[in-house]
Amino acid sequence: MTKGEKIILATVLIGLGVACRLLPHFWNFAPITGLALFAGTYLGKRYAFFVPLSAMLIGDCFLGFYSLPMMLTVYGCFALIGLVGVALQYHKKWSTVMIASLSSSFIFFLATNWAVWQFSPWYEKSASGLLYCYALALPFFRGTLLGDLFYTAVLFGAYEALKYGLPRKISAVRAENR
Repeated sequence: MTKGEKIILATVLIGLGVACRLLPHFWNFAPITGLALFAGTYLGKRYAFFVPLSAMLIGDCFLGFYSLPMMLTVYGCFALIGLVGVALQYHKKWSTVMIASLSSSFIFFLATNWAVWQFSPWYEKSASGLLYCYALALPFFRGTLLGDLFYTAVLFGAYEALKYGLPRKISAVRAENR
């Protein structure tokens, strides 16, 4: 893929991420994890950070910013997930991509809810307070998990289908027209 194609694809992905965050959706059913994994896998390390963090930042300009420790945790999770995508570059099988998506969902859930427990006054600063925080977050985790799996499958599947299917289809049509 050329640099220009990467820039165009990154711009489209950022636009998709922002739009999906701004439009009404189920709790935490958003494409940012899928974007981070996809960008890391197909566009490279720079884009693994730039695409998801840009989509988050632009979306947060409209949705509103929140506490700095929470934002750093959320953005840090997406940067880490982008690195998982970079690691996928040479291991692109459906099983590894889906495991990466599931792992990313768990990383995000564990880290962000730990940050809520640690940096908010809402929970007792004890093991039981942390467990209570995680328990109350479970309904949100369902949306995270489903959204991450859905968007990862759609992005990777669509790209692979276009990458391998479209050139073959064009060749077949050209052969028929001769």
